[in-house]
Amino acid sequence: MRIGPHQLANNLVLAPMAGITDRPFRQLCRQLGAGMAVSEMVSSNSALWGNPKTVRRLDFSGERGPVSVQILGSDPDRMAEAAKVNLGHGAQIIDINMGCPAKKVCRVDAGSALLRNERLVGRILCAVVKAVDVPVTLKIRTGWSPENRNGVNIAQIAEAEGIQALAVHGRTRACRFSGDAEYDTIRAIKRAVKIPIIANGDIDGPGKAARVLELTGADAIMIGRAARGRPWIFREILHYLETGERLPRPDPRWICDLLGTHLQELYAFYGPDLGLRVARKHIAWYSKSYPGGAEFRKRINKTKQAGEQLILVREFFHRLEQREELAA
Repeated sequence: MRIGPHQLANNLVLAPMAGITDRPFRQLCRQLGAGMAVSEMVSSNSALWGNPKTVRRLDFSGERGPVSVQILGSDPDRMAEAAKVNLGHGAQIIDINMGCPAKKVCRVDAGSALLRNERLVGRILCAVVKAVDVPVTLKIRTGWSPENRNGVNIAQIAEAEGIQALAVHGRTRACRFSGDAEYDTIRAIKRAVKIPIIANGDIDGPGKAARVLELTGADAIMIGRAARGRPWIFREILHYLETGERLPRPDPRWICDLLGTHLQELYAFYGPDLGLRVARKHIAWYSKSYPGGAEFRKRINKTKQAGEQLILVREFFHRLEQREELAA
């Protein structure tokens, strides 16, 4: 898939997720098969640009392109300025968030709340596209509520304003993450416009990825929650789409080595203290569904040193490896 001048390596995209898609995780998913990884959202509120959290989100050093950065806000002029600031930090694609269903975001009429005001949507898109000389993309939901599914209208506005790719999560804001994703709505959006469409929602494995591409006719798929603790999902899907075959589940030793590398990158990126805390949620996702995982996570959450955390991780996955060897 192509976005402006950028030819992606494939049609698999890591979704932007607040508190998750930091630089270490984006780089890891790219190494494991994602054709593009979108950053955590950056607020258009300039008062926040100097705080440590935003400074880290604006750090794209060493990141393989194209670097896609998501911005959040509801004021056209502020959004345009935020786009230019991110461009100065190395962004190669600006993505606009009109899909976040979080209450604190919608309370300030940002994220998916914008879908209620199609005129404002057009003004924001126009302002951002005019402000930067790189491709601008957009992420939306199918509408504000099941009674107000206006995804097709929003897509047509986006195309008219110069948006160069559109990601659609197959639920309304009111649905949040409950119920099944509406792939029929994504299909209708795809048929209504000529710009590339990226389907998002409930894609949790190779078979589902292939079905969603077939059902929607989308140009690409976007994966979010299913990549937590399983960043190799991109490699699995890519292999299946290319060969029709499923890769075997990674063995515990391989996962342990991968997680160890991920943790070291987190410690380096955030510093040892904050890195230790950020790492806990990733360790929980990696260890989910394994026997003994609950007790292991209790121990992890009590650790005070990065070295101790790494030792516990190695011990846990070594026990899993031994268990599998005995069962073989």
